[in-house]
Amino acid sequence: MKFDFDLSELDINNLDFENVGGWPKPVKIISCVLAAIIVFGATYYFFVADKITTLSTASNEEKTLRSTYRIKYAAAVNLELYRQQMIDMEELFATLLKRLPSSHETPGLIDDITYVGTSSGLTFLGINWLPEITKQFYTELPITIEVVGKYHEFGDFVAKVAELPRIVTLHNFKIKQLGDGRLNLNIVAKTYRYQSEEVDSSEATP
Repeated sequence: MKFDFDLSELDINNLDFENVGGWPKPVKIISCVLAAIIVFGATYYFFVADKITTLSTASNEEKTLRSTYRIKYAAAVNLELYRQQMIDMEELFATLLKRLPSSHETPGLIDDITYVGTSSGLTFLGINWLPEITKQFYTELPITIEVVGKYHEFGDFVAKVAELPRIVTLHNFKIKQLGDGRLNLNIVAKTYRYQSEEVDSSEATP
């Protein structure tokens, strides 16, 4: 399309805004294009931009909800399995608690340890309680043990301690040679008491 009009000769002051229909055709076209751009920009700014932001926020929220749904769905599907695992863990915990000595059983542990030691052929030089150590959920009850014997007798003693009905663990082994195949063994045996038992006992005391 060719216009017989030179825009360089256009003087905007000569345009009659009350008679737009009398403007040159190129000016009308340019004015319409500018008006369309302004209307489009205003429409986008006032109506579309907020909707796009809202759509983006909703889309992100949808992704979060889908992820949450998948996690909860997986948990719901495995709910019975989790319940059974909880029951198994509670039974295991109860079994382990039964292997911890109660307050009235604690003094007898020294007799048990002394018995398995002498039955293994060891000679006791000393066995004594150390101060209790309070942990978050349990109380640690250490016992120092000093015995004399032979290497295989020590092994038999350790095996028999592991077979005791109450949990006893052995720590800090120190061995010295005495000659004639005899050894001096210093160890720390530890047993444990569940703290809730202590709380129950204190509450029961008048």
